[in-house]
Amino acid sequence: MLRADAVILLTTENLGYMSGALKDFFDRSYYQLLDRTDALPYALLVRAGQDGTGTCRAVTSIASGMRWKPVHDPVVCRGRWDDTFLDRAADLGTFMAAGLEMGLF
Repeated sequence: MLRADAVILLTTENLGYMSGALKDFFDRSYYQLLDRTDALPYALLVRAGQDGTGTCRAVTSIASGMRWKPVHDPVVCRGRWDDTFLDRAADLGTFMAAGLEMGLF
């Protein structure tokens, strides 16, 4: 993470919250990264069975506390599985890569 130019956070919505794996990542690294990754560009992708609101709120709150910079609105793939979710994920990755390549963030 200390060498990352940007990060895309991906998580499922679990009981209206982020996945245990993403929560564990934040729990283990928050204080080690705090003040060392200020303004790190990030984007969020949520696979939500419901609406994803609680998940987005929780992740955004933590990222804000780390002083990371959101570069895209959260992408929330809601409801039953749809193959277009893969396209949305690929589009977010392309956006992040292009923004980095062009020096936008």
